[in-house]
Amino acid sequence: MSERIYVFDTTLRDGEQVPGCQLNTIEKIEVARMLEALGVDVIEAGFPISSPGDFNSVREISKSVSSPVICALTRAVRKDIEVAADALSLARRKRIHTGIGVSPYHIYDKLRSTPDEIIERAVAAVKYAKSFVEDVEFYAEDAGRSENEYLARVVEAVIAAGATVVNIPDTTGYCMPHDFGAKIKYLVDNVPNVDRAIIATHCHNDLGMATANTLAGVLNGARQVEVTINGIGERAGNTSLEEVVMALRCHKGYGLDTNIDSHLITKASKLVSSLMNMPVQPNKAIVGRNAFAHSSGIHQDGVLKNRENYEIIDPQSVGVDESVIALTARSGRAALGHRFELLGYELTQAELDEVYEKFLKLADSKKDIRDVDLLYLVGDMETLRANHIKLRQLQVMTGMLVPTATVIIRFGDSDRMATATGNGPIDAACNAIKSMINEKVVISEFLIQSMSKGSNDMGRVHMQVQLNGRTAQGFAAHTDTVRASVEAFLDALRILGVTEKPEQES
Repeated sequence: MSERIYVFDTTLRDGEQVPGCQLNTIEKIEVARMLEALGVDVIEAGFPISSPGDFNSVREISKSVSSPVICALTRAVRKDIEVAADALSLARRKRIHTGIGVSPYHIYDKLRSTPDEIIERAVAAVKYAKSFVEDVEFYAEDAGRSENEYLARVVEAVIAAGATVVNIPDTTGYCMPHDFGAKIKYLVDNVPNVDRAIIATHCHNDLGMATANTLAGVLNGARQVEVTINGIGERAGNTSLEEVVMALRCHKGYGLDTNIDSHLITKASKLVSSLMNMPVQPNKAIVGRNAFAHSSGIHQDGVLKNRENYEIIDPQSVGVDESVIALTARSGRAALGHRFELLGYELTQAELDEVYEKFLKLADSKKDIRDVDLLYLVGDMETLRANHIKLRQLQVMTGMLVPTATVIIRFGDSDRMATATGNGPIDAACNAIKSMINEKVVISEFLIQSMSKGSNDMGRVHMQVQLNGRTAQGFAAHTDTVRASVEAFLDALRILGVTEKPEQES
C-alpha cells in the first residue's frame, strides 16, 4: 500500500497572481468544485485581507465545497489572521496559512529585522492563528535560500507553537533538486518535534525545476505538495499538479501516491486554461496538445505495435481519448497504412509503397498531411469532392439584438445556407454550420490569440473538435475573428470528414 502524499492546490491563490488571469467569484467556485472532484486535499482559496473580492471568494468557496480543507493565506500580522478567520467561518474544514521570510535577504533587507525577532514573530502568528482554528500551516518564505541550521530552529519553534503543517518554499525557484532534497532531509533528521507536523513543499519554476525539486522533497520526507493546475503562478509559475501526480504514479516503486483522480486532469487543465485565458503550451507535459502526439516514423511504428514502446502514461488515464499519429515527412509506412485503414482503405504492400513515395513528396512541401490529402493520393476524387467544405459567405448581426449568423457553405459542388442564433456571433455561426451537417460534433477547445497589436490586429484561432472519439485541430487567421473562427471550425470538420445533411432535414 502506498504512503499518502497530500495535495495542496493553490491555483486560486498563487496561480491567480499571474497578471491578467484574475477570476471572479463565480469562476473561482467553478474551479474549486473541479478541484474537489479531482480529489485535492486542500484548496488555498485566497488571501482575504488583500481585497474585498478575495475575502468574498474565500467565504463563498467555503460554502460551495465540503470535502477539501479550505485554506486562507495571511502574513504574520494579527489583522491578517483575524480577517482570514472571518472569511473561513463557514468552512466545514478550515486552515489558516501564515508565515514570514526566513532567508538573509528577507530578514535583513525586506523585513529590516533580526533572526531572533523573526522567530518571535513566527511563533506569535502561529499561536494567534491557533486561537481561531485548529489546523495552522506556517510558511517559511524563501526557505530555499535560508541556512539549514537557522531554518531548523524556525521549524522547531513553530511546531512547538502549534503548527500542524510547515511549508518549506523555494520561493524564488533557486534550488537545485539535490540541494532542496537535502534541505528537507536535514529538517526531518534535525528537528526534534518534526513528527508532530507535516512538512510541505512549495516550489517555483524560475529555473524550470519546480517539479524536480518537489519530488526531491517528497523522496526525502515531505508529505504535502503545494501545486497549481498547469503549473501557473507568479513569474515562471509553480509546481504543476499533473506532473507530480503522474510522476509518482509512474514510479510506483517509491510507494508514494496521492488521492487524485487522474482521469479528470485534462478536464481540469482545460477549465483553468479557458477561464484564465492562459493557453497551455502544446509540448507541456501531461496536458499539452502534443503530449501524446507522435510524428517520427520510428516512434509511430513502435506505438502502433505497443503503446508502451514510447508512452509511459496511458492517455486515457489522464482523460485523453487516444494518442495522435501525426503524418509528416518523418512518418513511415506503418503510420500511413494505419491512417488509410482508419479511412476505410485496405492497401496491398505494393499499393502502399507506391502511395508512400507520393506521400513523401507532398509531406516535404506541407507542414502536415490531412485526410483530404490522402484521398487525393489514392485518386478518390468522388469522396474528395464530397468532403470539400468551403465558406462562401458569412453575415452576422449582434449589438443589442440576439446574435444571429447566416452562413453559406459549399459542400462539394453545391451551396447550402443556414441561419442560427447563439450566445455570440461565433456561437451563432457555428450553430448554423452544425445544422447543415450529418454528424454531431463537439467543440472541446477554442482559443483566439493576438498576432500583433492594434484594433486591426490579426487573430489566430485554434479550435479542437471531437466526433465519435476522434479529435481534430482546426486553425485559421484573419483580421475578422468571427470569420477566423468559422474557418478554423471548417478546417477541423474537413479533417473529420463530416458529411452534408440532406436538405429536407436542415
